[in-house]
Amino acid sequence: MKRRVVVTGIGAVTSLSCRIEDLWKKILAGESGIHELRAFDATDHKVKFAGDICDFSTEDYIPAREAKRLDLFTQFAMVAGIDAVSDSGIDFSKCDPYRVGVVMGSGIGGLNEVESQEKRLILKGPDKVSAFTIPKLMLNAASGHLSICFGLRGPNYAVATACASATNAMGDAFKAIQYDEVDVMITGGTEAAVTPIGMSGFANMKALSTRHDDPTGASRPFDADRDGFVLSEGAGVLVFEELEHAKARGARIYCEILGYGASADAGHITQPDAEGSGAARAMSEALRSAKLNPTDIDYINAHGTSTPLGDKAETIAIKRVFEDHAYKLNVSSTKSQLGHLLGASGGVELILSLLAIREQTIPPTINYETPDPDCDLNYTPNVPHEREVRRVMSNSFGFGGHNASIVAGQFS
Repeated sequence: MKRRVVVTGIGAVTSLSCRIEDLWKKILAGESGIHELRAFDATDHKVKFAGDICDFSTEDYIPAREAKRLDLFTQFAMVAGIDAVSDSGIDFSKCDPYRVGVVMGSGIGGLNEVESQEKRLILKGPDKVSAFTIPKLMLNAASGHLSICFGLRGPNYAVATACASATNAMGDAFKAIQYDEVDVMITGGTEAAVTPIGMSGFANMKALSTRHDDPTGASRPFDADRDGFVLSEGAGVLVFEELEHAKARGARIYCEILGYGASADAGHITQPDAEGSGAARAMSEALRSAKLNPTDIDYINAHGTSTPLGDKAETIAIKRVFEDHAYKLNVSSTKSQLGHLLGASGGVELILSLLAIREQTIPPTINYETPDPDCDLNYTPNVPHEREVRRVMSNSFGFGGHNASIVAGQFS
């Protein structure tokens, strides 16, 4: 018999806020975390705005000397992870360390370190490349450092499936607890790709919005005038726990993780399947895993990146899976406010989805002004919507044709 999995702790680092309750308040107020680039001088760049986190500090979390040995994406994961563990109230000294693991997603990893050490190599020669280069840039640095921080000896690894990374990681964590491999998992995603190479790479492939006259209005998922996504950074980390383990220690429970599904488009390396077949399969598998019918879902936190092809394909996929019910449930994309955190997006978006359950309120899709005939669902335009929210689905789709969906519900 599969074991039940609940969420007992959450933590997030975003351009809008790094405190959960403040983040939720700003989400409901329709605020945007997008602004003119502050992370570096973007004078010569095609795109000059993003969701970079310019006031981030690890001072209250890890020693300064240690922080210098971590790439920014790992620093984000550490702060969000420490907050999530603190929020959960769990005392790992009372747990079997081999029954607690970490699985984190990141699409790109230590890009800041790659760029800075490349400059040292070119300007100063190979002997001046830092000895910490590889430990800082490797994708598994975030999960490794979280396990070291808390002394956790269970399964520990990284997932890299582009923008589906966090949701795939959380799906793995869910299954590991379900099948009695572990009792607790720290999971989610982290990303810090707002760098000169990251920005120019996405801009040159014409993936980014170029709405320079209105950065806060640039991310407009499902709107007819959408022209690309807005690059952002941050982390979303959750504590997944086996139900009886959580109850035994009197833990507060946010929600129950009910199901997970994944698939591949097996088509183009960057473009989604135009008919949404892979995305639809991931959603259907998540429902099957949860033993739910489509009519059981009240809200979908959509992948909704604000790209012309992606939003249309996701809308088609939702209608394929949910049929008539697609027009009765609420859909929204919180990327309209936070931008696209790439491999971290699924972690942050599941957090916002479970807060929707807690507050019985759907977060909005801001900047929705002009309906698109190809995108005709209820995208919760511009203002939050109060309604009964029993079960939610969060979607993440990534370059490479990766599709992942996770379902959560009220704990009872």
